[in-house]
Amino acid sequence: MLYRENGQFKTSYRADQQIFPIAQDRIAIGIILAIAFIAVPMLASDYIFRAILIPFVIMALAALGVNILVGYCGQISLGSGAFMAVGAYGAYNFFVRFPGMPLIPALILGGLCATFFGILFGLPSLRVKGLYLAVATLAAQFFSDWMFLRIKWFTNNSDSGSVSVTNLQVLGMPIESATSKYLFCLAILVVVALLAKNLVRGAIGREWMAIRDMDVAAAVIGIRPMYAKLSAFAVSSFIVGMAGALWAFVHLGAWEPAAFSVEISFRLLFMVIIGGLGSVMGAFFGAAFIVVLPIVLNQFLPALVGLFGIEISTAGVSHAELMIFGALIVWFLIVEPHGLAKLWSTAKQKLRLWPFPH
Repeated sequence: MLYRENGQFKTSYRADQQIFPIAQDRIAIGIILAIAFIAVPMLASDYIFRAILIPFVIMALAALGVNILVGYCGQISLGSGAFMAVGAYGAYNFFVRFPGMPLIPALILGGLCATFFGILFGLPSLRVKGLYLAVATLAAQFFSDWMFLRIKWFTNNSDSGSVSVTNLQVLGMPIESATSKYLFCLAILVVVALLAKNLVRGAIGREWMAIRDMDVAAAVIGIRPMYAKLSAFAVSSFIVGMAGALWAFVHLGAWEPAAFSVEISFRLLFMVIIGGLGSVMGAFFGAAFIVVLPIVLNQFLPALVGLFGIEISTAGVSHAELMIFGALIVWFLIVEPHGLAKLWSTAKQKLRLWPFPH
């Protein structure tokens, strides 16, 4: 008989190896999914969908991909925006050059394009690490900016590099309204998150974490660093590429290479650091924080400082946002390296939010 925490016992290894072995976690996930798929579409307005929920869902997907590479495998990457761009333009070319190409296969093919691109720029990880690897992946960002601006074939011979997509459909159902876009992106996020959760619990996930903790020791015990690192780049780039395609197709509709600038690479890295390195839940926390904080500051900060007789401009709000991001990054890197996900896990254990009878 195998023992689990909160007084729960498992009588088989199959039960113990479930994705969510704790009953409270399964109940909580079920409630969250019910709220996300049923309650939110009934209550949210178009503004909430377009300004908060759709960007949050897509960025959570991208942050999940970055967390696999940075959090689980320990490979610093500043080229996430480039992988998103490759996924977006790859999906676009399949979508427009093959008449009748369904949306979901186009997104998957865009993710595969990002996979090959990620493996190519992941090759330096076999020789360098840390800051040097970050600079090598940053080269992917500059290369993609040049490629999509100068090589007109990728943009269907558009002079400005700007492209657009219309008439999105899935199984004959149009993806035009804010609600349908949200539900479509949410369904993809749930499927990918469950697959990622299962993946990092398996043998490949343990290899990634061994490489992250000490690659030399991992090689000594038989783990192949080349396979582990490149597989992390491949999986991460695929997820980030799909997120880039969703960002372009569903959220933007029309875009240009500047939509995937180096700024988005830094924002994704901030999401992973603030949300929690090496945590699937951390991707959700980080994306929520980065997406919601600017809106909250724009809405409430002027009123808050106005109580003290101080006026703050739009530029001041933007500067406050950057200062808060910087302070939190320093805090989570030095004091609490596992981010908001660790704080939530600790609070749940200490406060016993989900008591289970023994």
